[in-house]
Amino acid sequence: MHKSTSSSSLGPGGLDLSKTFFTPISGGAPPSPTKRHTKITVVGVGNVGMAIAQTILTQDLADELTLVDAKEDKLRGEMLDLQHAAAFLPRTKIHASLDYAATANSDLCIVTAGARQNPGESRLNLLQRNVALFKHIVPPLAKYSPDCMILVVSNPVDVLTYVAWKLSGFPANRVIGSGTNLDSSRFRFLIADHLDVNAQDVQAYIVGEHGDSSVALWSSISVGGVPVLSFLKRQQIAYEKETLENIHKEVVQSAYEVIRLKGYTSWAIGYSVASLARTLLRDQRRIHPVSVLAKGFYNIDGGDVFLSLPAQLGRGGVLGLTNVHLTDEEAQQLRNSANTILEVQSQLGI
Repeated sequence: MHKSTSSSSLGPGGLDLSKTFFTPISGGAPPSPTKRHTKITVVGVGNVGMAIAQTILTQDLADELTLVDAKEDKLRGEMLDLQHAAAFLPRTKIHASLDYAATANSDLCIVTAGARQNPGESRLNLLQRNVALFKHIVPPLAKYSPDCMILVVSNPVDVLTYVAWKLSGFPANRVIGSGTNLDSSRFRFLIADHLDVNAQDVQAYIVGEHGDSSVALWSSISVGGVPVLSFLKRQQIAYEKETLENIHKEVVQSAYEVIRLKGYTSWAIGYSVASLARTLLRDQRRIHPVSVLAKGFYNIDGGDVFLSLPAQLGRGGVLGLTNVHLTDEEAQQLRNSANTILEVQSQLGI
């Protein structure tokens, strides 16, 4: 499949009518070269990949969007479907190709592709197939866009972000996993729901593995700038630890619940990844809990491991990690989460 895109060559013999349809004004200068052209590549046009692509388009985050997938008909169909919405969207050139050469000069490459689990297949075997898939995805992305940032969304995201880092040869600050950015959003929603406030006024993080061993940082939760647990303690308001644990369990189970009800997750992860893309490409320097190289932080040792920590993101990727104070219990839970990921990596032999 050759690269497909929209075209202004509608005249006989492919004449570019755009040059004859418009007449330049007298004394005009060429367009300024200072405006930065932003290009995003999305690898994988499944439910998650297309939710991300659609959200990127509606939020006007890119001048050019390239879709890559191994399924030719599906890929072309998704491209055409998006192109046909051009009259309702900000102007973005949309391409689709089986060939990774079409991704050249991308600023951000978002990887959502992943193998489906076969009936009776072990999680380890599924992970091994995803690692094999990444060996065909990441090196060509790095080849054609050597200065890009790679954002991994495929699961298990922490291990696959580590794999992408190794395969790309990029510095660690330019390889990021979507991690617990969405988990933290779910966490903020549940806390806001309990307190009947807007989720945007809740500061709360889930860190560690994007999975069962994730850690809820209860000690640093604040609402409207007020630390919640210390406020309850000062006011001598009793609360049960079991209530807090149940909220965390609900966060962990929420994705499974969505999958049980509709078969897959898509919209929430689409908005989550678009928020990361906005922060990265527009150098907003916002704090997001994303999967980063965590070795050396909070006494995490035992090897290179990617897991989620609150990180400042910008045009250079990960600009730094926030020095969030953890209780001794939270720090130990975080180290346990790191060990869970490291154990999986050791089984892969990577």
